[in-house]
Amino acid sequence: MKFKALASTFVLVGTALIAPGAFAIPASPDAPTKTIVNLRAAYAGETSARAKYAAYALSADNAGYREVAQLFRAVCRAEMAHAQNHRLALALLGVTDPKAGTYTGTPGTTKHNLTDALKGESYERDTMYPLMIQQAKAEGQADAERAMTFALSAERQHAVLYTAALKNLNKKPAPEGFYVCPVCGATYTTHNVPAVSPVCGTPKSQFNLVK
Repeated sequence: MKFKALASTFVLVGTALIAPGAFAIPASPDAPTKTIVNLRAAYAGETSARAKYAAYALSADNAGYREVAQLFRAVCRAEMAHAQNHRLALALLGVTDPKAGTYTGTPGTTKHNLTDALKGESYERDTMYPLMIQQAKAEGQADAERAMTFALSAERQHAVLYTAALKNLNKKPAPEGFYVCPVCGATYTTHNVPAVSPVCGTPKSQFNLVK
């Protein structure tokens, strides 16, 4: 699959969303494909996760876990990229009104919040996105498949990062920030950031440093 060739397309996600009707292909409201249903669900999930992690970040900051707060904020940025990609894929299918998710809960302890976040990322990594990608591929929806593959790759990283944060929670390491690719949502510590995203080909110079 040629992910690198489409990196520039997703860099322009914000612009493309301004007028999706200019290039959208009308979808039949009477027979929505599994891909459309899945993209709607994924968009709602990514936007609700972003809202929840923002609340978790504030809670971690207040509890004195600055590095964990930075991690939550970095994943927020990644989830925003995923939501934008899903929305663009929907627009290409003629769907311009996806419903964003919300978070109405109350954050718990930082350990509880990390555990909850890890559970959510693990579900997306192991169950949700693999099935959605399989269905998009079966329907020949390459744009949707690409958006979901970008998300799946990042969710794998997030699960690893949350696991490490839980393991080191009581050590409270010095916060250094995280790098996030604005195209595929790839998330790296300052110690392992690559020169180019291996997923979408975006150079490090375009990554967002989240602190």
